[in-house]
Amino acid sequence: MKVLKILDNAELIIVDLEVNLGDEVRNAPTLCVRYQGKIIPLNTAHDGRPILMREENALPSKN
Repeated sequence: MKVLKILDNAELIIVDLEVNLGDEVRNAPTLCVRYQGKIIPLNTAHDGRPILMREENALPSKN
């Protein structure tokens, strides 16, 4: 492995993320990155599996 680029405009954050699992609503602390004004989860809220940091995976805005 090798480092290709350091993203100096990215910030690691932990959010309390709410997810719908069928009829249930659950929440869990989830590791995310704030990048270019978007919040992108780095792992799933319900089982902690890793997620690629891609803008397509950004959480919808609160608007």
